[in-house]
Amino acid sequence: MAYGDEVANRVIRVRLDDTATESDIGALHKWLEREQGLDEMVRSGRLRIHERRRTDETGAPMGVGMEIVIALVSAGATVVFNQLLVQVGQAVEAWRANRREVEDGDPPEGRVDPVDLDG
Repeated sequence: MAYGDEVANRVIRVRLDDTATESDIGALHKWLEREQGLDEMVRSGRLRIHERRRTDETGAPMGVGMEIVIALVSAGATVVFNQLLVQVGQAVEAWRANRREVEDGDPPEGRVDPVDLDG
C-alpha cells in the first residue's frame, strides 16, 4: 500500500445546528443514502451511513443530540476519501435547498467534517 492510501480510521461526520429536529436528521440521512454515487457505494457495502448520539466537548447532549456518520468500510486511497468528503458536502447543501423549498422556515445549517478515529 502506498503512502497515504490508508483511510479505514477516518469517517465523515455530518452535524446540523441546534435548530435541527429529529425529522431533519432522518430526512438528511435518507437523502444521503439516495444520493447518486453514495447510494452505489452503500449498496456495494463499501460505505456505511448511520446516525449516532453526539456530545459536545463537556459530554452534554446538544440539540437533538444526533449526528450522521459516513464511513468507508475498507481502506481506500486518500484521494477517494477527499472526493467523498466534497460529495457529502454538496449533498448536504442540496438537501438544505430542497428542505427550504418543501418546508417552512430556514433549514438548519450543516457541518461536514473529516474525523480521524485514531485521534
